[in-house]
Formats: sequence, C-alpha cells, structure tokens
Amino acid sequence: MASPSLATEAAAAKDVKVTEHALVVELRDGRSVSVPIDWYPRLAEGRPSERRRWELIGPGIGIHWPDLDEDISVEGLLLGLPSGESAASLERWRATRRRPANKRMEPARSGSRKRAAHS
Repeated sequence: MASPSLATEAAAAKDVKVTEHALVVELRDGRSVSVPIDWYPRLAEGRPSERRRWELIGPGIGIHWPDLDEDISVEGLLLGLPSGESAASLERWRATRRRPANKRMEPARSGSRKRAAHS
C-alpha cells in the first residue's frame, strides 16, 4: 500500500468547480476529488461569484480564492482533511464581511468633543 505522501506527491489541480453542496477538483492525472462544501466554511458562505473566482497555487498544488481569502491544498483534499481554521479566525473573517466596503474606520468621538465641534 502506498503511503499518503506518495499518493499525493504528484497530484496537481487542473480545474475547480464549487456547487451548492460540494467542492469538486479535477486533477491533472484524470482523477476527480469531491468533498462537502461544508468542510470549508468560507466557501460555504461565499457568494457564487466569489466561489467562481479561483486561481491555482503554483503548478496546481492548491487552490486560492482571493475574494474569500481561502487556500486549499490538493494534498489536504486527497487526505480527506476539512478546514483547520479556528473558530476565532473564522469569526474575525465573518466580521470583515459584515463591514460595509470602503467604510473608513474612525475612532468614536466623545460627546463633549462633538458639542465643541458644532459650537
């Protein structure tokens, strides 16, 4: 039996499809790997347009979704590894998505400063 490193060593992604329920990666050697999209919360929560915009990492050792700040390795897919992102990291990512685009972050003013500014 081949070790996981030998089985995944030469694997490279060629094409990617994200459906409502699955991430499907076509490999250069003819295999296809399909995993539940729920394994990757950023993909699961992404809009269809964000899911369609992906790029290969290097020669296909992984896939990157720039709009979702998500990277998934082919080796991880073949080993059946879901996202290892911590709950805290995922929540920080979710918070950035709730913030309106191009909204400048400014410190809150105290009430006295606000009154002084309008006097």
